[in-house]
Amino acid sequence: MVFLRTIRHVQLSILSWKHLSSKMDKVGTSIHSSADAEVFDVPMSVIIRPFPPDVNEEKVQSLINTLNNSETESLVPPIDILWIKGSEGGDYYYSFGGCHRYTAHKQIGRQFIKAKLIKSTITDLRSYLGNSTPDLK
Repeated sequence: MVFLRTIRHVQLSILSWKHLSSKMDKVGTSIHSSADAEVFDVPMSVIIRPFPPDVNEEKVQSLINTLNNSETESLVPPIDILWIKGSEGGDYYYSFGGCHRYTAHKQIGRQFIKAKLIKSTITDLRSYLGNSTPDLK
């Protein structure tokens, strides 16, 4: 059986981010239970990647070839992004995996990347960053 996924185009406007935030309030918090989670087109400019990517350039080039072909670009799976609300309501989007996919999108100048947003907390973020976790507002 083929499952169709809805792809939402997220705009950079404040209204769109408020809409996204309201939709995310209904999303589960487990990456593993979100196999059928909604996929969003997230602006590359809002994604925070605290660690430099360690990538194999051959894999990146393969992904670039796949992304540049309209018949195969849908085969690239979405990345996972932790969506965290700051203490004063700010929205923060952290990504730790998907290095090759992220790098391929960056290298070809894509403005958006397909992603599953996982509602997370500052405590979750601390498990990745330890004492380097910023004070998110």
